[in-house]
Amino acid sequence: MKMTETVFLEVFEKFKNTVYAVVFNYVRNVEDAADLEQEVFLKLLSHAPEFESEEHMKAWLIRVSINLCKNHIRSRSHLSDGPLPEDLPAAAKEEQGELLQWVLRLPEKYRIPLHLFYYEEYSIRQIAEVTDLPEATVKIRLKRGREKLGKSLRKEDWF
Repeated sequence: MKMTETVFLEVFEKFKNTVYAVVFNYVRNVEDAADLEQEVFLKLLSHAPEFESEEHMKAWLIRVSINLCKNHIRSRSHLSDGPLPEDLPAAAKEEQGELLQWVLRLPEKYRIPLHLFYYEEYSIRQIAEVTDLPEATVKIRLKRGREKLGKSLRKEDWF
C-alpha cells in the first residue's frame, strides 16, 4: 500500500483513536498525548513506508507510538495520576469509564499489554511482536495485570 495524501488521511481517520489511546496509556497527560499522536503520524508521512496489509500498518503505528512514548518518558519524567481528562476523544471515552481509571493506575508493564489485548484485540503473539517481549512474558503480564486489577476492584467493592 503506497502512502498518498488520500491514503494518509484515511489511515489517520481510521487509527487516530488507537494511536491516541496507546500514547495516553503511556504518558497519561492530554497535552503530551496529543503531541505524541501528531509525531506518530508525522513519522508515517515522512517515512512513508509501504505496508503489506492494514494490520501491518496498525502494528507499525503502535510500535512507533510505544517507542516515542518511551523516549518521551526518558526525557521528561512527569506522569499525571489525576483523574481522566474530560477532553478524551469520544470513541475512547465510550470504552473507558471507571474501569479505565483502575487500569491506568497499574504499572506500565501491565497496563500496556492489557490495553492492547482488550481494547485493540491483539493476540498474545501480536502483543509480543509489537512490544518486543517474549510471548511468555506477555502472558504473565496479562495474568498479573488482571490479578492486580481484580484486587483493586475488590477493595472498592466492585464485585
